[in-house]
Amino acid sequence: MVLVRGEDPAVVAGELRAVVEELLEGRDRGMVVEEQGGGGEELSLAAVLDGLGTPPFLADRRILVVRGAGRLSTAEGRQLAEALGGLAEGVWLVLEGSGGTVPEPLVRAVREAGGSVVERSLRARGARQEAWAAVLGRSPVRLTPDARALLEQHLGDELGRVEGILAGAAAALGPGSRVGADDLLPYLGAAGGTQPWALTDALEAGDLPGALRALHRLLDGGQLHPLAVLKILERWADLLLSVEGGAWGTPEEAATALGARSSYPVQKALRHAGRLRPEGVHRALALVAQADLDLKGASGLPPEVVLEVLVARLARLSRRPATRPTGRRSGR
Repeated sequence: MVLVRGEDPAVVAGELRAVVEELLEGRDRGMVVEEQGGGGEELSLAAVLDGLGTPPFLADRRILVVRGAGRLSTAEGRQLAEALGGLAEGVWLVLEGSGGTVPEPLVRAVREAGGSVVERSLRARGARQEAWAAVLGRSPVRLTPDARALLEQHLGDELGRVEGILAGAAAALGPGSRVGADDLLPYLGAAGGTQPWALTDALEAGDLPGALRALHRLLDGGQLHPLAVLKILERWADLLLSVEGGAWGTPEEAATALGARSSYPVQKALRHAGRLRPEGVHRALALVAQADLDLKGASGLPPEVVLEVLVARLARLSRRPATRPTGRRSGR
């Protein structure tokens, strides 16, 4: 059995297709695959439980695909977990867990039964690169390094569009073709969006080009209003101030004290606040506060320009050395 989960339904759907295709091993899909919860229909737990115990008919295997496992309640997840032991011989269970949180008892039961859990979240460290590698590993064409870089830069976190773009390139250029950046351009379509943490991660790295790319993706096409982008940066700066100077034993202790749902952003904030030192943290807060005034008309600059200036200043602040070299300054 296999559980595929992640927050992006399109990414999870692509991985799910790949899992089912691998299990089919050339068999007729119509004879082998049964789906529950697909096509917008409500997932029926009773139908799923019945399907677990139904052996294959006129085939040597049956693939039961259950969509919407992320919408199961904890009680339903526990009930399904308990039923996994009664899986009929020849039945392969594939669970799709996007659009919610898969109950932990069910995740644990899949692992304990020897199944695999395929994670396709973009939020964990290194997960974005792993998700990109998985999607491109199924590509019907061979991308050159510059074509891959163009595709990643163009789409940002919209991995759900990758398969369609590559399928279009394969249809026009032939499956297995070597595709360069110039060959790929006609199939790209509109630029994709990004997630808010792409902006703050770039700022913490002092990566000005990356931060500006993330900013423009958030703004392009009205994905976010400039004031909403500023609110992201305000929350980021407020977290830096909250952790700065605190006598925290561990990031988990800090997260608990601050009422944060996850220790991961707190851990990043602790690391970045340590690099900036108190004067850097306070400078970041002052820059964000000034941008708030400027967006409300204090400067007369267009909102996009105000945010570009703010992002440039914050990125430059992150690149500054934490301490000044000692010694006398030379006169001019």
